[in-house]
Amino acid sequence: MAASIPPSSTGSAKLDGLVQKASANTPEKLSGLALYSRFALAGAICCSVTHGGLTPVDVVKTRIQLDPVTYNKGMIGGFRQVIKNEGYGALATGFGPTAAGYFLQGAFKFGGYELFKQQCINYLGYETASNNRTAVYLASSALAEFFADIALCPLEATRIRLVSEPTFASGLLSGFGKIYKQEGFGAFYSGFGPILFKQVPYTMAKFVVYEKVAEAVYQRVDKSKTSDGMQTVINLGSGLMAGFAAALVSQPADTMLSKINKTKGLPGEGTTSRLIKIAKELGLRGSYTGIGARLFMVGTLTAGQFAIYGDIKKFLGATGGVEISK
Repeated sequence: MAASIPPSSTGSAKLDGLVQKASANTPEKLSGLALYSRFALAGAICCSVTHGGLTPVDVVKTRIQLDPVTYNKGMIGGFRQVIKNEGYGALATGFGPTAAGYFLQGAFKFGGYELFKQQCINYLGYETASNNRTAVYLASSALAEFFADIALCPLEATRIRLVSEPTFASGLLSGFGKIYKQEGFGAFYSGFGPILFKQVPYTMAKFVVYEKVAEAVYQRVDKSKTSDGMQTVINLGSGLMAGFAAALVSQPADTMLSKINKTKGLPGEGTTSRLIKIAKELGLRGSYTGIGARLFMVGTLTAGQFAIYGDIKKFLGATGGVEISK
């Protein structure tokens, strides 16, 4: 009696062998926790590496924002002033809270963005989500950033205090402990309003511009035929444009955040009243103090983030995400 043909068989032993070989060489697409944990890890690494590496630029940028009278010679001049007055070591001030804070923030931001984007697709349906992808990008990035900032805010407050007052503490743990002991847990979130005001528009601009620029490039270049190296270059270029847009959108709130975390408020003075007072003192022009340094910093780190994020995702096999670009 002839053997029955397996349901998945093509009817040809030779073709069956080729299909099995191809299936064995095709990596299994991940989903659920296995996928999104990889997105989160890739985001954590890319943000920690880029923000940590640009700590010296952030030190100078923060000094310019907090003391524009003294640091009035631009970014290059600011570097020279810090080195002359405090030595090269001052440029690494705040590295600990920067690296740790943005590791957490990157995990929530990139992992959350991919998760919320998928939830939008599930809720709206693929076609509707694709036709309204700009709104999906904006909503997903805003939600992801909200949760990311809850994790980031205490470490960002510690970083700014260390940079603005070099003698305040010797590092992350001592600075964190001193703020908690002297001012209470609420001090870590005194800048939560401005950090949301800064980071949510920043992240919305960052992701939507990146997606749009990358989409425009891949409309002219076949992504399936593009080498890994060229994809990294495209990620760098798209990230650079995204960084410039994000820096311009969020600069006023970044300046206010530096100001509000520099010193504790007066007795009985609320965060809202402090923000209003700072905004009046700064004015529109003052709120863009240090924009040159920040454009350089944010453009560089955003380009690096998307390039690193894309490469780490490939390395981890995180290829199960759904794309809605056309």
